Amino acid sequence: MADQAHSIPPKLIDAARKHSSAEADGDMAGTMETLELDCIYDLFPVALRFTGIDMARRYYENYFANVAPNIVGYKMVAEWVGADGINQEYDVVYRHGDDVTRTHRILGILTFGRDRLSGERIYTDETMLRAMFGPLWDKLEPIFP
Repeated sequence: MADQAHSIPPKLIDAARKHSSAEADGDMAGTMETLELDCIYDLFPVALRFTGIDMARRYYENYFANVAPNIVGYKMVAEWVGADGINQEYDVVYRHGDDVTRTHRILGILTFGRDRLSGERIYTDETMLRAMFGPLWDKLEPIFP
């Protein structure tokens, strides 16, 4: 694993960490500047995706306005660098529309692109995915048509 990390351009590792930090800080511009224009977000286990910077912008506009305010707390469980991206595992405490808080385990894999991040693979339960991607849900496409 250490050998893989040495072969990864530092700018990609920096982009992934900047992305996470900007997202946590509610920094829309900082989050968006870490993404390639042709970024892809894959959601599992539902096997849905969206592609492109315009959809990413719509996702983050909703995320910062409607999702982030309902995150009661979070902690990183683990982070590791792989050849294709940085994997970050979190426990996120989220207040749902029924005013009940639930803890969700989320694994986000920030995938490396050419100069920035090529997107993300997000693994969590469908309840949390629907909360995160609500207004975009009907615009998501199957990964495996």
